[in-house]
Amino acid sequence: MQHIWIVLGVLFVLLNIAAGLIWVERRLLAMWQDRLGPNRAGPLGIFIVLADTLKLFFKEDWIPPFADKWVFILAPAIVVGSVLMSFVIIPFAPGIVVADLNIGLLFFLAMSSLGVYSIVLGGWASNNKYALLGALRGASQMIAYEVFMGLSVMGVVMLSRSFNLIDIVAAQENVWFVVTQPVGFVIFFIAGIAETHRLPFDIPEAESELIAGFHAEYSGMKFGMFFIGEYMGITLISAMTVTMFFGGWLGPAFLPPVLWFFLKTFFFIGLFILLRASLPRPRYDQLIEYGWKILLPLVLVNLLVTGAIALWLKS
Repeated sequence: MQHIWIVLGVLFVLLNIAAGLIWVERRLLAMWQDRLGPNRAGPLGIFIVLADTLKLFFKEDWIPPFADKWVFILAPAIVVGSVLMSFVIIPFAPGIVVADLNIGLLFFLAMSSLGVYSIVLGGWASNNKYALLGALRGASQMIAYEVFMGLSVMGVVMLSRSFNLIDIVAAQENVWFVVTQPVGFVIFFIAGIAETHRLPFDIPEAESELIAGFHAEYSGMKFGMFFIGEYMGITLISAMTVTMFFGGWLGPAFLPPVLWFFLKTFFFIGLFILLRASLPRPRYDQLIEYGWKILLPLVLVNLLVTGAIALWLKS
Protein backbone atom coordinates (compact mmCIF):
# COMPACT_ATOMS: atom_id res chain seq x y z
CA MET A 1 0.00 0.00 0.00
CA GLN A 2 2.90 2.35 0.76
CA HIS A 3 4.21 1.84 -2.78
CA ILE A 4 0.84 2.83 -4.27
CA TRP A 5 0.79 6.00 -2.15
CA ILE A 6 4.31 6.91 -3.36
CA VAL A 7 3.24 6.45 -7.00
CA LEU A 8 0.07 8.54 -6.54
CA GLY A 9 1.96 11.22 -4.58
CA VAL A 10 4.70 11.56 -7.21
CA LEU A 11 2.09 11.72 -10.01
CA PHE A 12 0.03 14.34 -8.15
CA VAL A 13 3.07 16.54 -7.41
CA LEU A 14 4.45 16.31 -10.96
CA LEU A 15 1.19 17.24 -12.69
CA ASN A 16 0.66 20.16 -10.30
CA ILE A 17 4.24 21.38 -10.77
CA ALA A 18 3.75 21.28 -14.56
CA ALA A 19 0.63 23.43 -14.22
CA GLY A 20 2.15 25.76 -11.62
CA LEU A 21 5.24 26.42 -13.72
CA ILE A 22 3.03 28.30 -16.21
CA TRP A 23 2.52 30.97 -13.54
CA VAL A 24 6.07 30.75 -12.11
CA GLU A 25 7.64 31.22 -15.55
CA ARG A 26 5.51 34.24 -16.41
CA ARG A 27 6.20 35.91 -13.07
CA LEU A 28 9.96 35.28 -13.21
CA LEU A 29 10.21 36.41 -16.84
CA ALA A 30 8.36 39.60 -15.90
CA MET A 31 10.69 40.23 -12.94
CA TRP A 32 13.86 39.73 -15.01
CA GLN A 33 12.53 41.83 -17.90
CA ASP A 34 11.34 44.67 -15.61
CA ARG A 35 7.60 44.40 -16.24
CA LEU A 36 4.51 43.31 -14.28
CA GLY A 37 3.52 39.94 -15.73
CA PRO A 38 0.16 38.33 -14.82
CA ASN A 39 -1.47 40.38 -12.05
CA ARG A 40 -5.23 40.49 -12.80
CA ALA A 41 -6.59 36.95 -12.40
CA GLY A 42 -6.53 36.36 -8.64
CA PRO A 43 -3.80 37.34 -6.15
CA LEU A 44 -0.51 37.89 -8.04
CA GLY A 45 -2.22 36.47 -11.15
CA ILE A 46 -2.22 32.90 -9.76
CA PHE A 47 -5.55 32.06 -11.42
CA ILE A 48 -3.88 32.41 -14.83
CA VAL A 49 -3.08 28.68 -14.44
CA LEU A 50 -6.80 27.89 -14.14
CA ALA A 51 -7.64 30.20 -17.05
CA ASP A 52 -5.05 28.54 -19.32
CA THR A 53 -6.20 25.04 -18.32
CA LEU A 54 -9.87 25.83 -19.00
CA LYS A 55 -8.96 27.49 -22.29
CA LEU A 56 -7.13 24.36 -23.48
CA PHE A 57 -9.94 22.06 -22.34
CA PHE A 58 -12.66 24.03 -24.14
CA LYS A 59 -10.80 24.87 -27.33
CA GLU A 60 -11.99 22.98 -30.40
CA ASP A 61 -10.06 19.71 -30.63
CA TRP A 62 -9.54 19.85 -34.39
CA ILE A 63 -7.76 17.20 -36.46
CA PRO A 64 -6.77 18.45 -39.93
CA PRO A 65 -8.42 16.39 -42.72
CA PHE A 66 -5.02 15.98 -44.42
CA ALA A 67 -3.35 14.55 -41.24
CA ASP A 68 -2.67 10.90 -40.39
CA LYS A 69 -5.35 10.71 -37.69
CA TRP A 70 -4.15 7.95 -35.33
CA VAL A 71 -0.48 8.93 -35.40
CA PHE A 72 -1.53 12.58 -34.96
CA ILE A 73 -3.41 11.60 -31.78
CA LEU A 74 -0.66 9.31 -30.45
CA ALA A 75 2.26 11.75 -30.73
CA PRO A 76 1.35 14.09 -27.78
CA ALA A 77 0.75 11.09 -25.50
CA ILE A 78 4.27 9.73 -26.14
CA VAL A 79 6.02 12.84 -24.79
CA VAL A 80 4.01 12.86 -21.53
CA GLY A 81 4.35 9.08 -21.10
CA SER A 82 8.11 9.04 -21.68
CA VAL A 83 8.74 11.88 -19.20
CA LEU A 84 6.52 10.32 -16.53
CA MET A 85 8.32 6.98 -16.96
CA SER A 86 11.66 8.74 -16.47
CA PHE A 87 10.56 9.97 -13.03
CA VAL A 88 10.06 6.46 -11.62
CA ILE A 89 13.79 6.02 -10.89
CA ILE A 90 14.45 9.41 -9.22
CA PRO A 91 14.96 9.15 -5.43
CA PHE A 92 13.29 12.20 -3.85
CA ALA A 93 14.36 11.23 -0.32
CA PRO A 94 15.36 8.05 1.54
CA GLY A 95 12.54 5.57 0.90
CA ILE A 96 10.66 7.86 -1.51
CA VAL A 97 11.31 6.35 -4.94
CA VAL A 98 8.90 4.56 -7.27
CA ALA A 99 11.38 2.00 -8.64
CA ASP A 100 14.85 1.41 -7.17
CA LEU A 101 16.54 0.01 -10.30
CA ASN A 102 20.17 -1.09 -10.47
CA ILE A 103 20.28 0.35 -14.00
CA GLY A 104 18.32 3.50 -13.11
CA LEU A 105 20.58 5.86 -15.04
CA LEU A 106 20.37 3.75 -18.21
CA PHE A 107 16.58 3.61 -17.80
CA PHE A 108 16.47 7.43 -17.64
CA LEU A 109 18.54 7.75 -20.82
CA ALA A 110 16.34 5.18 -22.60
CA MET A 111 13.06 6.88 -21.62
CA SER A 112 14.30 10.37 -22.47
CA SER A 113 15.29 9.08 -25.93
CA LEU A 114 11.69 8.09 -26.61
CA GLY A 115 10.72 11.76 -26.65
CA VAL A 116 12.21 11.97 -30.16
CA TYR A 117 9.35 9.80 -31.45
CA SER A 118 6.79 12.32 -30.18
CA ILE A 119 8.34 15.19 -32.17
CA VAL A 120 8.98 13.17 -35.34
CA LEU A 121 5.55 11.54 -35.41
CA GLY A 122 3.75 14.80 -34.54
CA GLY A 123 5.50 16.71 -37.33
CA TRP A 124 5.13 13.92 -39.91
CA ALA A 125 1.49 13.12 -39.13
CA SER A 126 0.52 16.81 -39.44
CA ASN A 127 1.28 16.66 -43.20
CA ASN A 128 2.55 20.23 -43.00
CA LYS A 129 5.96 21.19 -44.41
CA TYR A 130 6.75 23.58 -41.55
CA ALA A 131 5.79 20.97 -38.94
CA LEU A 132 7.88 18.32 -40.72
CA LEU A 133 10.88 20.66 -40.92
CA GLY A 134 10.57 21.38 -37.19
CA ALA A 135 10.30 17.64 -36.48
CA LEU A 136 13.48 16.88 -38.45
CA ARG A 137 15.33 19.68 -36.67
CA GLY A 138 14.11 18.38 -33.31
CA ALA A 139 15.10 14.79 -34.07
CA SER A 140 18.66 15.68 -35.15
CA GLN A 141 19.07 18.02 -32.16
CA MET A 142 17.80 15.53 -29.59
CA ILE A 143 19.72 12.56 -31.00
CA ALA A 144 22.97 14.59 -31.12
CA TYR A 145 22.69 15.97 -27.60
CA GLU A 146 21.54 12.62 -26.21
CA VAL A 147 25.06 11.36 -27.02
CA PHE A 148 26.69 14.14 -24.95
CA MET A 149 24.19 13.70 -22.12
CA GLY A 150 25.02 10.00 -21.83
CA LEU A 151 28.77 10.55 -21.98
CA SER A 152 28.70 13.45 -19.49
CA VAL A 153 27.38 11.23 -16.66
CA MET A 154 29.87 8.43 -17.21
CA GLY A 155 32.39 10.24 -14.98
CA VAL A 156 29.81 10.13 -12.18
CA VAL A 157 29.31 6.40 -12.83
CA MET A 158 33.10 5.84 -12.61
CA LEU A 159 33.36 7.67 -9.28
CA SER A 160 30.26 6.11 -7.68
CA ARG A 161 30.77 2.69 -9.37
CA SER A 162 27.01 2.31 -9.86
CA PHE A 163 24.14 3.07 -12.25
CA ASN A 164 21.74 3.11 -9.27
CA LEU A 165 20.69 6.69 -8.46
CA ILE A 166 20.40 6.00 -4.71
CA ASP A 167 24.02 4.76 -4.69
CA ILE A 168 25.06 7.85 -6.69
CA VAL A 169 23.44 10.16 -4.10
CA ALA A 170 25.05 8.19 -1.23
CA ALA A 171 28.48 8.54 -2.90
CA GLN A 172 28.14 12.35 -2.61
CA GLU A 173 27.92 12.34 1.19
CA ASN A 174 31.36 13.92 1.58
CA VAL A 175 31.61 16.00 -1.61
CA TRP A 176 29.10 16.68 -4.39
CA PHE A 177 30.05 15.47 -7.85
CA VAL A 178 29.75 19.02 -9.21
CA VAL A 179 33.12 19.64 -7.46
CA THR A 180 34.86 16.60 -8.98
CA GLN A 181 32.94 16.64 -12.30
CA PRO A 182 32.37 20.32 -13.20
CA VAL A 183 32.79 19.72 -16.96
CA GLY A 184 30.35 16.79 -16.83
CA PHE A 185 27.80 18.98 -15.01
CA VAL A 186 28.02 21.84 -17.53
CA ILE A 187 27.72 19.48 -20.52
CA PHE A 188 24.84 17.55 -18.91
CA PHE A 189 22.93 20.76 -18.26
CA ILE A 190 23.50 22.12 -21.79
CA ALA A 191 22.40 18.77 -23.24
CA GLY A 192 19.34 18.86 -20.97
CA ILE A 193 18.33 22.27 -22.35
CA ALA A 194 18.68 20.92 -25.90
CA GLU A 195 16.72 17.76 -24.98
CA THR A 196 13.79 19.81 -23.70
CA HIS A 197 14.19 22.16 -26.73
CA ARG A 198 13.92 25.23 -24.53
CA LEU A 199 15.36 28.63 -25.35
CA PRO A 200 18.04 29.23 -26.48
CA PHE A 201 17.79 25.78 -28.13
CA ASP A 202 14.14 25.96 -29.25
CA ILE A 203 15.13 25.40 -32.90
CA PRO A 204 12.31 22.83 -33.58
CA GLU A 205 9.63 25.44 -32.82
CA ALA A 206 11.25 28.72 -33.91
CA GLU A 207 8.24 30.99 -34.51
CA SER A 208 10.02 33.35 -36.89
CA GLU A 209 10.96 30.50 -39.25
CA LEU A 210 8.49 27.63 -38.72
CA ILE A 211 5.25 29.24 -37.43
CA ALA A 212 5.08 26.95 -34.36
CA GLY A 213 7.29 24.13 -35.56
CA PHE A 214 6.41 20.48 -35.08
CA HIS A 215 3.09 21.20 -33.28
CA ALA A 216 1.81 23.87 -35.71
CA GLU A 217 -1.37 21.89 -36.52
CA TYR A 218 -2.23 20.96 -32.92
CA SER A 219 -4.95 22.58 -30.82
CA GLY A 220 -6.86 21.98 -27.60
CA MET A 221 -5.56 19.41 -25.14
CA LYS A 222 -3.31 17.77 -27.74
CA PHE A 223 -1.30 21.00 -27.82
CA GLY A 224 -1.70 21.11 -24.03
CA MET A 225 0.01 17.72 -23.72
CA PHE A 226 3.04 18.98 -25.66
CA PHE A 227 2.98 22.02 -23.35
CA ILE A 228 2.78 19.88 -20.17
CA GLY A 229 5.45 17.53 -21.52
CA GLU A 230 7.84 20.47 -21.96
CA TYR A 231 7.39 21.67 -18.37
CA MET A 232 7.69 18.15 -16.97
CA GLY A 233 10.87 17.77 -19.07
CA ILE A 234 12.31 20.89 -17.42
CA THR A 235 11.48 19.44 -14.00
CA LEU A 236 13.00 16.07 -14.97
CA ILE A 237 16.33 17.54 -16.15
CA SER A 238 16.49 19.76 -13.03
CA ALA A 239 15.80 16.77 -10.75
CA MET A 240 18.40 14.62 -12.54
CA THR A 241 20.99 17.43 -12.31
CA VAL A 242 20.39 17.64 -8.56
CA THR A 243 20.58 13.84 -8.18
CA MET A 244 23.72 13.36 -10.28
CA PHE A 245 25.79 16.42 -9.33
CA PHE A 246 24.33 18.23 -6.29
CA GLY A 247 23.85 15.51 -3.70
CA GLY A 248 20.16 14.78 -4.29
CA TRP A 249 18.33 14.98 -0.97
CA LEU A 250 21.55 15.52 1.05
CA GLY A 251 21.77 18.72 3.08
CA PRO A 252 22.03 20.10 6.63
CA ALA A 253 19.70 18.41 9.13
CA PHE A 254 17.58 21.51 9.91
CA LEU A 255 15.40 20.72 6.85
CA PRO A 256 13.93 17.31 5.87
CA PRO A 257 15.67 15.55 2.94
CA VAL A 258 12.69 15.82 0.57
CA LEU A 259 12.61 19.60 1.10
CA TRP A 260 16.31 19.90 0.26
CA PHE A 261 15.65 17.97 -2.96
CA PHE A 262 12.80 20.26 -4.02
CA LEU A 263 14.69 23.46 -3.15
CA LYS A 264 17.66 22.42 -5.29
CA THR A 265 15.34 21.33 -8.12
CA PHE A 266 13.46 24.65 -8.13
CA PHE A 267 16.76 26.52 -8.29
CA PHE A 268 17.54 24.81 -11.61
CA ILE A 269 13.99 25.32 -12.89
CA GLY A 270 14.53 29.05 -12.21
CA LEU A 271 17.82 28.84 -14.14
CA PHE A 272 15.96 27.35 -17.14
CA ILE A 273 13.57 30.30 -17.06
CA LEU A 274 16.39 32.84 -16.66
CA LEU A 275 18.11 31.42 -19.77
CA ARG A 276 14.88 31.96 -21.72
CA ALA A 277 14.78 35.57 -20.56
CA SER A 278 18.37 36.41 -21.41
CA LEU A 279 19.88 34.38 -24.29
CA PRO A 280 19.25 34.68 -28.06
CA ARG A 281 18.47 31.67 -30.25
CA PRO A 282 21.44 30.34 -32.30
CA ARG A 283 21.08 29.25 -35.91
CA TYR A 284 20.41 25.57 -36.54
CA ASP A 285 23.86 24.93 -38.04
CA GLN A 286 25.49 26.69 -35.05
CA LEU A 287 23.57 24.46 -32.64
CA ILE A 288 24.81 21.26 -34.30
CA GLU A 289 28.34 22.71 -34.58
CA TYR A 290 28.45 23.52 -30.85
CA GLY A 291 27.60 19.90 -30.10
CA TRP A 292 29.93 17.98 -32.39
CA LYS A 293 32.90 20.38 -32.50
CA ILE A 294 32.98 21.64 -28.90
CA LEU A 295 30.96 19.45 -26.52
CA LEU A 296 32.04 16.06 -27.94
CA PRO A 297 35.82 16.68 -27.59
CA LEU A 298 35.26 18.19 -24.12
CA VAL A 299 33.21 15.26 -22.85
CA LEU A 300 35.71 12.71 -24.22
CA VAL A 301 38.64 14.53 -22.56
CA ASN A 302 36.62 14.64 -19.32
CA LEU A 303 36.09 10.87 -19.51
CA LEU A 304 39.78 10.17 -20.13
CA VAL A 305 40.96 12.46 -17.30
CA THR A 306 38.38 11.07 -14.85
CA GLY A 307 39.34 7.49 -15.72
CA ALA A 308 43.06 8.24 -15.33
CA ILE A 309 42.59 9.95 -11.94
CA ALA A 310 40.28 7.16 -10.71
CA LEU A 311 42.87 4.51 -11.64
CA TRP A 312 45.69 6.55 -10.04
CA LEU A 313 43.77 6.92 -6.78
CA LYS A 314 42.91 3.21 -6.77
CA SER A 315 46.58 2.20 -7.21
